[in-house]
Amino acid sequence: MKIWQAGTHLSEQRGARVDDWSWRATRRRLGVLVRLAAPYRGRAALAIVTLVAFTAVALLPPYLAKLAVDDGIAKGELATLGAIVAAFLAAGVATFALSAAQTYYTGWVGERALADLRSELFEHLQRLSLGYYERNRRGAIISRITNDVEALDQLVTDGLSSLVQNGLLLAGTTVVLFALDWRLALATFVVLPLMAAATAWFRRRSNRAYRRVRERLGLVTASLAEDLSGMRVVQSFTREPTSHAAFRGVNERYRSANYETVVLNGLYFPAVDVLSATATAIVLGFGGALVVDGSLTVGTLLAFSLYLANFFDPVQQLSQLYNTFLSATAALDRITAVLDEEPEVRDAPDAVELGRTRGDVRFERVRFGYGDHPDVLHDLDLEVPHGTTVALVGHTGAGKSTIAKLLARFYDPRAGRILLDGHDLRHVTQTSLRRQLGIVPQEGFLFAGTVAENIAFGRPEATRAEIERAAELVGAAAFIRELPYGFDTELGERGFRLSLGQRQLVAFARALLADPRILILDEATSSVDIGTERAIELGLRTLLAGRTAFVIAHRLSTIRGADLIVVLDHGRVVEQGTHEELLAARGTYMRLYGDWAADAA
Repeated sequence: MKIWQAGTHLSEQRGARVDDWSWRATRRRLGVLVRLAAPYRGRAALAIVTLVAFTAVALLPPYLAKLAVDDGIAKGELATLGAIVAAFLAAGVATFALSAAQTYYTGWVGERALADLRSELFEHLQRLSLGYYERNRRGAIISRITNDVEALDQLVTDGLSSLVQNGLLLAGTTVVLFALDWRLALATFVVLPLMAAATAWFRRRSNRAYRRVRERLGLVTASLAEDLSGMRVVQSFTREPTSHAAFRGVNERYRSANYETVVLNGLYFPAVDVLSATATAIVLGFGGALVVDGSLTVGTLLAFSLYLANFFDPVQQLSQLYNTFLSATAALDRITAVLDEEPEVRDAPDAVELGRTRGDVRFERVRFGYGDHPDVLHDLDLEVPHGTTVALVGHTGAGKSTIAKLLARFYDPRAGRILLDGHDLRHVTQTSLRRQLGIVPQEGFLFAGTVAENIAFGRPEATRAEIERAAELVGAAAFIRELPYGFDTELGERGFRLSLGQRQLVAFARALLADPRILILDEATSSVDIGTERAIELGLRTLLAGRTAFVIAHRLSTIRGADLIVVLDHGRVVEQGTHEELLAARGTYMRLYGDWAADAA
C-alpha cells in the first residue's frame, strides 16, 4: 500500500465538505504520517523513547528545588544540599544528551520520510494523464510539491515531537501539582474554563484563516510561474503594468490572509499570559497564606510555582504548534487530493506489451470530446498502411491535433477504437505503445543540459557517433558545431540559447535517433523559416523513410510530398487522396490549397 492511501477522501477532495477536525479526518492524516515513517520504524522508535525520557527528566528540577529548600537549606544539611546540587547538574547533562538524541532521530526520520513523499508525489504526477495538466495551472501543481511539502516539513521534523513532548509535560505537571498540594491545584485551575473558551475560539478562527493562507500561497506561486514563463509575451505587448497589478492583487490577498493570523495570535497568546499571571497570583496569595499557618512548606510553594510555569509553557507551545498543525494539515489535504487523482487513461488488466510494430494504423468510427464538452471528432474512419506519410489538413479546430493525441493515447475515444497492427490501443500498455512513437510538436521542448543530452533524450544509451549522425541527417550538425562547445554546449532552461528554428532541428534529431515506427509531426515546421525548411527537407525524407507518419502542417512542400492527404472539417473526414487527386476533385482541399499558395506567394 502506498504511503498516501490512508489520506483518501479528505475534505478538499473533489469538493467534499466534511468537518476538518473530526476524529475520522484526523485519524486519516495521522495514518499518512505513520505510513511515511514506517520504513524507518527503528529510528522512529528511538526518537519516541528519547522523547519520553527527556520529558521525564524535565519534570525533575522543580522537585529537586523543593528538596534543596526543605531538606537542605531549612535544616542546614550541607551534605544533602550538595547531593541535590549534583542531581541538578546530572539532570542538566541528561536533558542535553536526550534532547540532542531526540532532535537527531526525529530530524533523520522526518527528512527521509518527506523526501519519499516528494518522490512519490512526482512519480504520481508523471502517471497522470495529459488532461490533468490541461485542467490545472502549472504553478498550482508546483506548489503542491514545494510549498505544501515544506509546510509538512515543519510539522514532521519539529511539530510532532513538540506535540508529544508538551503533551506529556502538561499531563505530568498536572499529576505532580495535585501530588504536591491538591488545594493549591484546585485553586489554580479556576482559570482553566476561561483558557478552554479562549482556545476553542482561537482554534475555530485559526482553522479558517490558515486554510486561506495555504490556498492563497498556491495562487501566488501559480501566478508567478505563469507570468515568468510568459515574460517574453508580456514584454512584447508592454503588459508589465497589467501583470504587476494582477500579481499585486494576488499578493495583497495573501498578505490579508496572513495578517488575519497575526491578529489572532496577537489576541490569543497575550490572553494566555494574563491567565498564567492570574494563576501565579493565586498560588502566591493562597499558597503564601498556607505557608504562614504552617500547613505548607516554603519548598513546596517554590516547587509548585516552578511547576505552574511548566504547566502554562506547554499550553502556549501547543497553541503555537496549532498554527503549524493547521498549515500542515491544509497542505496534507491538498497533497492527498493530488495523489487521489486517478489517471484518466489507464492500462487494462489484460493489456499486452507491443513488440516492434509494422505501423498499420486504423481509426474505426472514433468519436471524442474533451471533458464534458461536445464532440471534436465525429465517427472518424481512417486507414493508414505502414510506411505511409499522411498529411492532416483543415482549418483551426478541425481536429488534426486531437487525432495525434488519440494516437499517442494521451486520451481515449468516447466511442469507436484505434488499432495499431490490429491491436486496440486500449488493450496494449501505454509504455510499449509510446516506444513506437516519435512526436515533434510545434515548438520543440528542450531541457536544461547539453545539446547531446537533448538529442539522446529518447535513447540515453546512444553513442556519440549515433548522436552526431542523427544531427547530421536532419541538418542540425552545422550550427551545433559552431556553438562554443559543440555538442557539449549547455543549452539552459528550455534551450533558450538557441533560436526557435535551431530548437526544432534538435527536436528532429531527437526523434530520428529514437527510431520510432510511427512519427507524429504536429506543425513541426511552422516555426522554421523557409531557408531552414529547405535545409531539412532531405533530413525529413530520411526521418520519414519506412515509417508511418502523421504530419499536421500548412507548408505546401510538406503537404505535396505526402502519400495521403486527409482533409478534416469540424471533426469529420471530408476528402482524402493524393495531392493531384484532391486538386482534380476541386473541393475543400482545392480551396485550402489556393489560400496556402496565395500566402506562400
